[in-house]
Amino acid sequence: MEPSPPHKPAQPVATAVTEPTPIEQSGGPEAMPARTIRTDWRIIAQRLAFAIIGLLLFVLALELLKRGAAGYGRMLIAWLDISSAASALGFGWLLAYVFLSGSPVAAVAVAFFASGTIDGLQTFTMITGSRLGASFIVLFVGFLYHLRGHRRAASVSIGVLALLTTAAIYLPALALGYWLLSSQLVGIISASADSPLSSVIDLVVDPIVAVIARILPEWSLLIVGALALLGAFSLLDRAIPEIPGGQAILGQAGQLLYRPWMMFLLGAAITSFTLSVSVSLSMLVPLTVRGIIRRENALPYIMGANITTFIDTLVAALIVGGAAAFTIVLVEMLCVAFFSLLALLLFYRPFARVLLELQEYIVSSTPRLIGFLGVMLIVPLLLLVVRW
Repeated sequence: MEPSPPHKPAQPVATAVTEPTPIEQSGGPEAMPARTIRTDWRIIAQRLAFAIIGLLLFVLALELLKRGAAGYGRMLIAWLDISSAASALGFGWLLAYVFLSGSPVAAVAVAFFASGTIDGLQTFTMITGSRLGASFIVLFVGFLYHLRGHRRAASVSIGVLALLTTAAIYLPALALGYWLLSSQLVGIISASADSPLSSVIDLVVDPIVAVIARILPEWSLLIVGALALLGAFSLLDRAIPEIPGGQAILGQAGQLLYRPWMMFLLGAAITSFTLSVSVSLSMLVPLTVRGIIRRENALPYIMGANITTFIDTLVAALIVGGAAAFTIVLVEMLCVAFFSLLALLLFYRPFARVLLELQEYIVSSTPRLIGFLGVMLIVPLLLLVVRW
């Protein structure tokens, strides 16, 4: 009996499984990756467009909010009596809340110094107050982001962390700078500038803000700015993908975000480009909510941003107040840089752990969060009445 016939039909079946099929020979699988790549590039281009438009709208919204709040700031200036370094600190702090930005308040302090309204030490403390209050915009942005349906802990925590980090660095810098200036250990530094500093974004946004401000009444700019901010969030939400694995999915680029030095330099670089710590810090809100940047990685970013935010104030000081005003701002910038680098180089981990635990403690409870906000409002108000 022949044993081979039962096995012969099995050979073509095995061959059909192992050999390339007609679809594979025709290049079908090669065509599918090509289509997938084209689709991926289309998605990337779409997200990039949303990111650019969303960022410009985001900056436009902040500028409209600042312009609308400026009227209330002028009213506040008109009737408050600022006659001491402590009251100037509280005044700059509160005024930054009203302006929703620190840079305009720092410019006001320099103008007051140039006109002889306040002295050098009061100018120094008022600028410090402006930076303490400037972080409030991050909390405001986080609250609006929370209203859009995001978790409060993720949305508001960056604002709380920005306030805590700024206070932890600026308060010792205030003490050191005040001592240096009051003891006259620092002489007047000669420098010159003949034009204000503008960022690339300012060149695009400022003309649009000017047109809107001419058309609409000042009070309505606050409403338009808030609506524009919500629109910017919508675009940024569509631009930033959900990343289940957080930074791990980004590979080596994501690993860089774990390094405090890289985040420190990134915060300094972005603030140098935008010339606004309000913009650079507020960008952390959607990035943190989406998992691109973790809260612990945001801390050195905030520290870097708080140093280069003085660049435009330095130039404004030279133009308006001369070498004396420039010296005051430079001393503050160097003191902030000193304590930031000290924390980053020598005891970053315990420093970060304390701030992150405190931030988590505040955000995890609504009464504690309200109490924290109350303290941030009461302290500058109390400083206003201090006359030393």
